[in-house]
Amino acid sequence: MHADADTDSLDEAEREFLAARPQLFGVAYRVLGSAVEAEDIVQEAWLRWQNADRAHVLEPTAFLTTVTARLAINLARSARVRRESYVGPWLPEPVDTSTDPQVGAERAEALELAVLFLLEKLNPIERAAYVLREAFDYPYARIADVLETSEANARQLVSRGRKHLAAERRQRAGTTDHRRLLEVFLAAAQKGDLAALENVLAADVVSYTDGGGMRGASRIPVVGRLHVSRYLVAFAPRFWPGSEVRWVEANGRPAVVVSSGGEVVALLSVDVSAEGIDRIMWMMNPAKLSPYVASPTGPCGD
Repeated sequence: MHADADTDSLDEAEREFLAARPQLFGVAYRVLGSAVEAEDIVQEAWLRWQNADRAHVLEPTAFLTTVTARLAINLARSARVRRESYVGPWLPEPVDTSTDPQVGAERAEALELAVLFLLEKLNPIERAAYVLREAFDYPYARIADVLETSEANARQLVSRGRKHLAAERRQRAGTTDHRRLLEVFLAAAQKGDLAALENVLAADVVSYTDGGGMRGASRIPVVGRLHVSRYLVAFAPRFWPGSEVRWVEANGRPAVVVSSGGEVVALLSVDVSAEGIDRIMWMMNPAKLSPYVASPTGPCGD
């Protein structure tokens, strides 16, 4: 009888965990900007849930979200130290959002690659507060509980995140304009068409390449319309001939996967405002590309 009761209890624990799992991944991914690290955190939360005194937990999802957020904050602290020694620009790891547009959240906030990139400037506590409020619509009192702080401080943390993003990012374009500008940009980049590139780029555009130290990937951001246009024109004859492009969705926005010789070599995404393309993000680090490529509806998954 005792063994059966234990089995029933574990089955129930697993059901509760699986119900909460999309939200747990959504929180961890937004706090860390890494799908691989987020999966590790979710696994750790599962181990803690198995060993918890579950009879006294009234809201399993709330309990699990608190555990996950705190684990993610701790990992984010050590990740910040590791990223200081990262070779070249660090960009968030892309995720395929075609099957779950919100990635486990109430709404698809704090999910776009450009936003995750800007959230890196916040400290992990500020970032977690912003994520819980903007993506998961958590009341400030619950954010305060998760972060073990006061409600007034929780409000301040969220406000800091909002101000940072507002200062760093213009009003974004809609999906249709985003796709159209990315199409124009892609055609101009492939042809090495300087005038067409200058026409579509914002004056203060920045191009980032995350190659994780691989050869051929720019190790410093390229800044300004003229520099970025010239860089792309110089880069075109080496990069585009013999390559194939495929349209995908990454982090809720249209993006382009570039393959060469049957291997995915880059995921290209942009951030777009009324001024044009503000940020160009080239994900070329194989370690960050492979989880996206292997996802069920990613470029090699369907």
